[in-house]
Amino acid sequence: MVYSLAATTLTVAAPLGCDGSTAEGAEQTADGERRASDVLVTGTDAEMLVLEVTQTNKVVVRLPRVEVGQGVTTAVAMMIAEELDARLADVEIPLADARSRGNQFTGGSSSVSSLYGPARQLAATARAKLLTAAARRWHVPARTLITRGTRVFAPDGRMATFGSLTRAAAPITRPTVPTTPKPASRHRIIGRPTNRIDARDIVTGKAKYTGDLAVAGAKPTVVARPPTIGGKVVTVDSAAARAMPGVHAVVQFGGGVAVVAETFHHAFQARDALRVTWAPGPLANLSDDRIRSRLRAAVPKLGTPPSGSAQTEAEFEFAFVSHAPMEVLTAVADVRADRAEIWFSSQSPQGAREDIAATLGVPVSKVRIHVLRGGGSFGRRLNHDAALEAAVISQKARRPVKLMWSRADDIRHGRMRPASHHRIRASHARGRVVAFAHATASVSESFGEQGLSAQGGARSAVRGPAAAPLPSDSGLYNFGRLSGDSGSVALAIPLGAWRSVDSGTVRTAEEIVVDEVARALGQDPVAFRRTTLRSKTVKAVLDKVAAAGQWGRRLPRGHGQGVALHEEYGSCVACLVEIDATDPKNPRVTKVVMAADVGTAVNPRGLEAQLMGTAVDGISTVLRAGLHIDKGAVRESSFADFHYARARHAPYHFEAHIMPSRRAPGGAGELGVPAAAGAVANAYARATGTKPRRFPLNF
Repeated sequence: MVYSLAATTLTVAAPLGCDGSTAEGAEQTADGERRASDVLVTGTDAEMLVLEVTQTNKVVVRLPRVEVGQGVTTAVAMMIAEELDARLADVEIPLADARSRGNQFTGGSSSVSSLYGPARQLAATARAKLLTAAARRWHVPARTLITRGTRVFAPDGRMATFGSLTRAAAPITRPTVPTTPKPASRHRIIGRPTNRIDARDIVTGKAKYTGDLAVAGAKPTVVARPPTIGGKVVTVDSAAARAMPGVHAVVQFGGGVAVVAETFHHAFQARDALRVTWAPGPLANLSDDRIRSRLRAAVPKLGTPPSGSAQTEAEFEFAFVSHAPMEVLTAVADVRADRAEIWFSSQSPQGAREDIAATLGVPVSKVRIHVLRGGGSFGRRLNHDAALEAAVISQKARRPVKLMWSRADDIRHGRMRPASHHRIRASHARGRVVAFAHATASVSESFGEQGLSAQGGARSAVRGPAAAPLPSDSGLYNFGRLSGDSGSVALAIPLGAWRSVDSGTVRTAEEIVVDEVARALGQDPVAFRRTTLRSKTVKAVLDKVAAAGQWGRRLPRGHGQGVALHEEYGSCVACLVEIDATDPKNPRVTKVVMAADVGTAVNPRGLEAQLMGTAVDGISTVLRAGLHIDKGAVRESSFADFHYARARHAPYHFEAHIMPSRRAPGGAGELGVPAAAGAVANAYARATGTKPRRFPLNF
């Protein structure tokens, strides 16, 4: 269903999942100012995409998702430009503020797939209204007109910009031409490799992140945090800090002690001058060895294997991993007695709005959340710890604040992928797998219902798995009887969904075992997968990487190839890796070849970039990057010791093959991580003749 609004600009809105009465977020222009001539008022559902054609011939769609580097704004702009026959340069995709209803969740690799139908329908309806308006103006049949380059053309050469038709098009409720989106055969923009619409702004510094905002009166703010996770303030001597130049306020709250100052330099200096006595956190007597031991003990036992079968068994350990987005967490908050206004990058702004309102004790309707682009996320911005802190500090300090977490703050006190332990058994007989069992245990949170930063606990939007049946990913293969179960170890540790969530460990472990089963059966890993895969689509991506990556080619001693697969989000991917492990303690991935079938790839260039990023994630989490827990504290504090892959660790050669498809888009953002990680691990195993079991390997 598509709704039309009467306004001096053409505005069309389409619902994205539930009913409502007003289109919040459609009430402002692209520059954030409300003007009577640009009113986007009533008659739409709250979560609608709202398309506005301005009199300056710009197409503006306020997006109910967040841009964190994944390119969703470019993909949506391409959908709109395709159906509207607009120039891509004329399409602007600002981000919508938090709304009270609808879907503003950015996660689960769902943005493109969920927006593909509504966005195209939106633009197709707008195009029909514009054609109808032009036909009435020129007194010709609308079917004789064409649209091109954000303009309408008549057979006799007359031309009108979309913007010049907005007043006439706005009140039209029944266009005289069809409002059906184009068939894929007519696509000229969708499916064509396209540069990001915001690329120039990003590289020139024009793109604005939270840290770039100059909100009136908002002063730089940093926080002194406990040395252990969940530690508490016992005493504070802030006299020296308060006496330092540029310091405006020192505020104690649940997460620590905040310093509000004239500059971040002043704030950090004053923070370091605080004399704080800390009570240790609840994990003060816990370190890695004990956590691993508890996880191992929490893994449910595997059932009895089929009689007469041989067993390939393995156990795997995965460390905690920080999200570590390049842009550190930053939030601006202006909290008054009866209202609050917050600026930050959020993947779940509606939940943030509700949590902030509850924490501050003000009605949700009095909390306004402005969503800004983020410099990376990987799931980190599903949680809103920094925004909650900023709101509480602003309320206590009685002034606007710009809070910035340092890199050490986020690595030592921020969200992380939970550590986990896996036990897998593949039973095989007569040259095939007849049963496959996978049991796992993961760390889960036990903070109760208090908020981590604002109130001293940790309230997580995404928790680690509790004890429950585990639907094994090995259903990708014809492996006979599948079984799985999961346990958990509850720890007072802040967790968050990390890119590809459970699949990043579950699938990685299983793909390693698939290689080991092939070896036990005397078969080539690729050939074995081909004979056991259920899906022709997955076989196709496997065949593509095997051919493009020259699977089985002769390599020098100490080098090896590895392959792995993954299927999720209605998409599938294969990854082939070559590794130089002549120095097993310093392996280097030299080549990565990936092939993906995601249905319709709206922007193949953006998808290639996504796959490249997942390859780096796989290299990092398998070979180098993890967090240690030492007596209740995270040992790592920066990229100096949290060893994420850098340019010198990237493969010399990377290529991505996007399989042609006319299916609706599937998910892609997280798709490649499990396959990349599994392929890196398998390549290392083949190069070294070892069986890697603990990740990252340098732990």
